[in-house]
Amino acid sequence: MRRYVDQVPSSQRTECPSRKPGGRRAQLYERKWPPSKRLDGLYEGLPVGPSRSRTEANCRHCPLSLSHELTGLALGCHREPRGPIMEDMKVTATGYDFRPAHAAMQRYVDGNLLAGFSSAILVGRDLVDVTCIGWADKEALMPLRLDHIFRVFSNTKLVTSCAALLLFEQGRFQLDDPIEEFIPQLANRRVLRSGATSLDQTEPAVRPITIRHLMSHSAGLSYGLFDPGTLIFNAYNERKVINPASTLAEMVDALADLPLLYHPGTSWEYSVATDVLARLIEVISGQRFDTFIQLRILGPLGMADTGFVASDPDRLVAYYKGADLLDPTKPGLTRADDAPYPGAYLRPFPRQSGGSGLVSTLPDMVALIRSLLTGGSSLLKPHTIELMMANQLPEGVWMRFPPYGELQGKGYALAGAVIMEPSDYDHRDARGELFWGGRGGTQWWISPNANTAGVIMAQREMGHPFVIEFKRLAYEAVKRKS
Repeated sequence: MRRYVDQVPSSQRTECPSRKPGGRRAQLYERKWPPSKRLDGLYEGLPVGPSRSRTEANCRHCPLSLSHELTGLALGCHREPRGPIMEDMKVTATGYDFRPAHAAMQRYVDGNLLAGFSSAILVGRDLVDVTCIGWADKEALMPLRLDHIFRVFSNTKLVTSCAALLLFEQGRFQLDDPIEEFIPQLANRRVLRSGATSLDQTEPAVRPITIRHLMSHSAGLSYGLFDPGTLIFNAYNERKVINPASTLAEMVDALADLPLLYHPGTSWEYSVATDVLARLIEVISGQRFDTFIQLRILGPLGMADTGFVASDPDRLVAYYKGADLLDPTKPGLTRADDAPYPGAYLRPFPRQSGGSGLVSTLPDMVALIRSLLTGGSSLLKPHTIELMMANQLPEGVWMRFPPYGELQGKGYALAGAVIMEPSDYDHRDARGELFWGGRGGTQWWISPNANTAGVIMAQREMGHPFVIEFKRLAYEAVKRKS
């Protein structure tokens, strides 16, 4: 079932003043923007596109807002009909009490730790809770609605992994195929020696990178983000490996002469592997990455607001940074709409990042998650989904991040992390959960053992204790009912 904005009776619509001739929206596109200029650091040479504050772009005159209890179609300014925009978000199962979870998130908003928060929880394929709390734009006092668009950053990886698995189901590759069979630039890999002080202190890799290694972040690649000052960090940044002004093909060329951090299949490192996977999809399919996912995933699932450019910039949620990156509980939010670079998500860029490039909405993400659950029409075959959720790391190897070290009990599957042993931060029923999050506070999870799944949407740079708290409370609400 799909819901359409133009199905709403005219008596319930509020016309947006920005649609009037000469209104703010018209003025927005009539502005004369400054010429391109050079940027410092990683994105040097990237052309600067139209940039504006969300206060300028959003309409403040629209009184319609979303009640925390509303579970049907969320409305905002009515503009011209734009077709199907959201998965049916009606709660179909009753008797669950999520009030403690909602109250906890309201405290984050009231405490100026979070501008807004929205979520959806499923039991089986049925929605049991949908909520929007706080603001899409705190300064403009714009309430958060279901149709607001979020930068989902690393939640993009789920789309990319599903895209690759669609090709896998067609027999276009096997998981243990060497990547060099499709991307020859990544053949004959070399690995940094232990204690290396220069990039030429390497040894031959004992095995080639496979597609399984890419999908499980065990290929030996890096991101050049989390370990400042190291050889690999400096090398990735000097070569601008994640520069949005370069294509996926050019990214692979930049990686061609860089050594690996470790021998493929022996460790775990969060990395550009999913971007390499996106390039693999281009090579195998013969299509641009955005074209492939539109034809095979976004279109079929009705994910009309998911893409590399916001379908409606006026619905793009404001982005914020916390007061202290090292202390996410310190109150204070600062606007950071140009993150991760000026013009991001407002116009096309050459890099169609399979690791972090998409924007999406809560209903779109629910449509994707629902398509991976049993009991109905699925994007992938049941055996593929089972394989997608299985830990791929060797015995005794766990996820690790430089600031935190090894995350014992956390493995990695073909589309996200898998909880092998719940930690003190996880709910005790989370064993077997597949999940992943984005740097802006979005997260999805699928928990077969608890028969539940969920999506969280927020826009706060790094530091997300609210995600941990909400998930624990959500699990508890489901458990109390069952």
